[in-house]
Amino acid sequence: MSSLKFGTSGLRGLVTDLVGGPSYAYASAFFRSVSQGEGGRMVVIGRDLRDSSLGIAATVADAATAAGFTAIDCGALPTPALALEAMRRGAYAVMVTGSHIPEDRNGLKFYRPEGEITKSDEAAILAALKEGASGEARASTPATPEPDAIARYQQRYAAAFAPDILQGLRIAVYQQSSVARDLIADLLAGFGAQVTPIGRSQVFVPIDTEAHRAEDIAFIRDVMEPGSFDALVTTDGDADRPLVADGTGRILRGDVLGLITARFLGADTVVVPVTAGSALEHSGGFRKVVRTKVGSPFVIAGMEQAKSVGARIVAGFEANGGFLLGSDVTLHGRTLSALPTRDAMLPILATLAAVRAAGTSLADLVASLDAGEMASDRLPNTPSETSAAFLDRLRDPNFRAAFLGPIGSSASIDQQDGIRIELDGGRTIHFRASGNAPELRCYAEAKTAQEAQDLVRWGLASAATAMRANA
Repeated sequence: MSSLKFGTSGLRGLVTDLVGGPSYAYASAFFRSVSQGEGGRMVVIGRDLRDSSLGIAATVADAATAAGFTAIDCGALPTPALALEAMRRGAYAVMVTGSHIPEDRNGLKFYRPEGEITKSDEAAILAALKEGASGEARASTPATPEPDAIARYQQRYAAAFAPDILQGLRIAVYQQSSVARDLIADLLAGFGAQVTPIGRSQVFVPIDTEAHRAEDIAFIRDVMEPGSFDALVTTDGDADRPLVADGTGRILRGDVLGLITARFLGADTVVVPVTAGSALEHSGGFRKVVRTKVGSPFVIAGMEQAKSVGARIVAGFEANGGFLLGSDVTLHGRTLSALPTRDAMLPILATLAAVRAAGTSLADLVASLDAGEMASDRLPNTPSETSAAFLDRLRDPNFRAAFLGPIGSSASIDQQDGIRIELDGGRTIHFRASGNAPELRCYAEAKTAQEAQDLVRWGLASAATAMRANA
């Protein structure tokens, strides 16, 4: 059985299940599903820095030309840069990336000219896949190269922010294997920051900006321990999710980055998944907070709905830090146009700019938000059917009461995406199956970081025990 499936953001699966015929078949199905659409017959193609991505991108280009599309090769660049290029050209887009998941996996992200595909678009692709032949990759006319798409993305921000907005800040740029590793360093330096690139890797590093690996936490703390930097920044593999650490080496939560960024931009309405912290309602200062299922398609749908009922400046963000700008904004006379897809660059720039404007440390700025504490982690190699069976058991009040016995009682539950349980004492614990990988994820919210971390550790250990017992 193939591992390929649509998750919270695109198609994902094992490289061995994607290369060659399968990637050709899925790309062909996408082109068939939009053949009468508004994007004409042009597609821009990009990729991350995984070893498998170059070949898969070539296969996608073959499928495009076979379907009668003009294929434009944008090379290795951030996913939001590719989306911006597609919007500029009025073209479709396919990004070859596995985002934050390990290198033995990869994926395809599909875009219409106006932005990410919807869940209904995913259904149309699967229907086209079922109707068509499996497909075999074959040589065709090479894609037309487009080397300037990443430069246009960089100019988007260079034109929207004042040139001295980061003047004097000391920033470590953890380059690893992010497709934006050089772009970030160049852009921050262009705004006046003192930039030190570190940790460049020729081997793919699966940076997860939400469930941090122990080795990444240790590396960042070691780098920041001497006190030489005001912040450390990096992204996941395709640069649509940011990671920012303060001067002590503590990694900021993605929803805190979103909160700072949305405030900096003057947003009146924010749209977030259910995994974001409750501080958005308590202390965010927004006119309205809309919560959705996890996944950028749901956030985008929520932003469109908010705009349709009169929201002035709409922003969306996720617990992984990806920020979606749903409205044009003006910053000191400079316009930043809407980009309704996950982006890592905007929250990095806005957060650092907010620090400099406040004249304080990043740690102190975060403390002033009174955002509470959250933690998250995952059980890798947990098949989706195993996670689903556990979540079904949690829906049973008797099992739930017995399961939660060691940590407290359940005040209420939210089943919008997985099982989010409000506990006594203002705490929450949330279990959900990842949409991108065979993982069970656990999130917790509490008054202290230690308490939140303890809840996550307990939750994953107890879930693992329950799943083994039910196997």
